[in-house]
Amino acid sequence: MAIERTFSIIKPDATRRNLTGAINALIEKAGLRIIAQKRVRITTAQAETFYAVHKERPFFGELVETMTAGPVVVQVLEGENAIKAYRDVLGATDPAKAAPGTIRKEFALSVGENSGHGSDAPETAAIEIAQWFSGNEIVG
Repeated sequence: MAIERTFSIIKPDATRRNLTGAINALIEKAGLRIIAQKRVRITTAQAETFYAVHKERPFFGELVETMTAGPVVVQVLEGENAIKAYRDVLGATDPAKAAPGTIRKEFALSVGENSGHGSDAPETAAIEIAQWFSGNEIVG
């Protein structure tokens, strides 16, 4: 298995409820290392750029609004098969369908306020990481 990096966002619904530490604990329990992390406010322009792939979808406006509603925690995670490992601990987008013990099953409020985002592929992870972190901010 290869050591890889992935990108994570702890979304506003989770930061509003002070769940960053609890979510980080699940991330670390899954064998992933948090090698960069910062709390930021996403602007509308940043959210629109980040989620541009969904621009034509009916939920795009709601997604941008949700992501700009409060601070988020952006992270770079590292570990063996980090992308799959994080998506596994994140759980299904619909918290009702997420496995017990996953971030979304334990903390999400709804499909829209699902507490987290994780990259879906190595190429996506590289783009997402570069959007939020410079090289000297990532400390493995």
